[in-house]
Formats: sequence, C-alpha cells, structure tokens
Amino acid sequence: MEVDGFVSRRTSMETPGVDSRVTGAAAGAEIRWLGDRLMGATGGFVGALSPRMAGEQDFSPVLHRATPEPSTSADQEMDYEGLPPGAATSTHMLAGAVAGIMEHCLMYPIDCVKTRMQSLHPEPGARYRNVMDALRQIVRTEGVWRPIRGVNVLAVGAGPAHALYFACYEKIKFSLSDAIHPGGNSHFANGLAGCMATVLHDGIMNPAEVVKQRMQMFNSPYRGVLDCMGSMLRHEGSAAFYRSYTTQLTMNVPFQALHFMTYEYLQELFNPHRQYNPSSHVVSGALAGALAAAATTPLDVCKTLLNTQEAQAIHVIQAEATTAAAASASGGRHISGLGEAFRTVYRMGGMPAFFKGVQARIIYQMPSTAISWSVYEFFKYIITKRQHERQLRGDRDGDK
Repeated sequence: MEVDGFVSRRTSMETPGVDSRVTGAAAGAEIRWLGDRLMGATGGFVGALSPRMAGEQDFSPVLHRATPEPSTSADQEMDYEGLPPGAATSTHMLAGAVAGIMEHCLMYPIDCVKTRMQSLHPEPGARYRNVMDALRQIVRTEGVWRPIRGVNVLAVGAGPAHALYFACYEKIKFSLSDAIHPGGNSHFANGLAGCMATVLHDGIMNPAEVVKQRMQMFNSPYRGVLDCMGSMLRHEGSAAFYRSYTTQLTMNVPFQALHFMTYEYLQELFNPHRQYNPSSHVVSGALAGALAAAATTPLDVCKTLLNTQEAQAIHVIQAEATTAAAASASGGRHISGLGEAFRTVYRMGGMPAFFKGVQARIIYQMPSTAISWSVYEFFKYIITKRQHERQLRGDRDGDK
C-alpha cells in the first residue's frame, strides 16, 4: 500500500476496514487516500481507515468514481439553493409571492402607525408618543379594524410584485456571481441584483402604496379602496399613482442594496454551508432590515409626503407665498418631485423631521424582513425538496 502519495481508490459500502462514518461520504464521490486519511475530491477530510487486519482485501489501485446507489434516507443532502433546471423561476416566484403577502399583511398595523407618525403636521387626535401608544389610541378612538384599513389593496399588489422581485433577484445574483466570482459569492452581485429587482417591484407596488397610505391617514376622507382610486383619477389624474415612483426608487435602491448585501454577508457568517436554517434566515433578515430601514428613513418621509399630499403641508407652502398672485397660482397644486419634498420637510420641521417615525419604521422592518426571508426560504426549500424527491423516484423507475 502506498502511504506517502495521493492514490485514488475505489470503495464500496461493504468494503472491509472502512470506518462506518466514511461510507456515506464515499458513495458516489471520488476519494483519495493520504496515509490513513480519506480525502474528498476537493481535498477535504472525509474519514479515516481502520488498521487493515491480516488477510483483508486492500483497495483496488485504480481511478474510479463509484456508481451512486439510490437512497431514500432522509439525511440525503439536497441543495435547495441550486434549484432543478426548468423549475427555478416558478419556484422563486411562488415562494416570493407567498413571502410578500405574508410580510405585508402581518405587519400592516405597524405600517399604519409609521405612516401617521411621519405626518409633518399631525392633527391633535393623531399625535402619538410611541408605536404602542399609537396602536392603543387608534383602536380606542377609531375601532379595532382601523389599523388594517387598506390591507386588501396591498395584498393584491404584494403578490405579483414580490414574485418578480425574488425571481429577478435570484436569477441576476447567480448570473453575476458566476461572471464576477466563479464558484463563490459576490457582494457586488448581490447588491446590483437587489437594485435591479427593486425597479420591477416598485413599478407594481407604487400604485398600491399610494392608495394604502391615503387610506391609513388620520381622518381619511375615502370610504374604501375603490373610492380612493376613483377620487384620485378624477381630481389628480393617473399620474398621481406614480408621483412618488422616482422617490421610491431613490429610497429603495440603496435600501435593497444595503439589505441584500447585509443579508448575504450575515448568511456567510451564520450559515456558511447555505443549508436551510430557519434561525439564521430570521436573524439575518431582521438585522439587514433594521440597518437598511434606519439609513433610508429620510427618503421614506419624503415618499410619504408625496403619496399622501398632506393638506397642512400644502397650506404652509401656500401661506409662505410672498404675493397674493403667487398664492393664487399655487392654489390646487401638488407637491411633486424629490427636491420639493425635501424642501417642504425641512421647512416644516428642520433636520429632525427627516427622522420622523424612525422607531416605527425599524420596528416594522425588522420582523417584516425576517418574515419575508424565512417564509421565502421555507417555501423554496419545500418546493425544491418535493422536486428532488420526484426526480429520485423517476431515476429509480428508469433503472427498473
């Protein structure tokens, strides 16, 4: 037996002298023997050989890849990150749609509070000390269903938006990672994939966001979602549904870039083998969401102002007109554009106004992103597992 050099050997599940811990790793893989240690094809340690007793058969000194035997063991490894060919897009879209709907619906009451706390000039009945105080006041004065008013329009938009969002992200991430860092993970690819996925996501979600935030405002004049949409079309035109789109992109592109880069980085720390690990998905998603939410709060305040067209903010702008003619010219106008939104926010509250509702935004985003990632990874794992099992059954039927 050669003990100093790497010699490729063939082993089987019944080979005498092989440690039982080695057999599972040896099946279907090329292994190499260095001394009394078994090394995998990548050079990693697989196991050890028991001392060969007299009369026992040695390994055959030939290069051979053992024929894998079908196994029904529940411990058989399955790479749910690498989806079966032809099923990846549908899997990502289905998992993403479910994750998006659950994320937005479960956290909707906190989102309602965030919208109200970002008001630049809240009415006396809508001034809250913190998130819990806001929820108590809303339920006590406006009814138990008020915090979820408008959730239906958000659910309708979140399904297709997140389906495209996750499918686009996964497709671009793997394509760019293979080009930039073959066989590895690229933070640049993760960030760029998140940015490009956001453009599609916001194109679908922006109209739903506008209607949702107008329904969430204190003393909202709309009877329901359809009444809100009809009123906007009659008085402001279809452009009102996309008035904040550029601001939304300006906010969400850095948000998602920071979010995805942080999530993937934390996954490398907490889950380096990229297996299905619910706790790592929850923790990574929550921390990534909190960091990205805090950093982009000023842009979120401007987006809320553009979506709600807060009446008090428009009145303040009109009152500051230097002449009656200027005031008349600005009558019936709307706040439009990120630049004007920034000026209005600063004029009404200074720098602190850009961080109005930051507490509610972080409280909303941490569980929101944790739910989104954990549900997405769970459904991706379940769908991939079933496809993997069907493929194994098909292989066994073909062998028969």
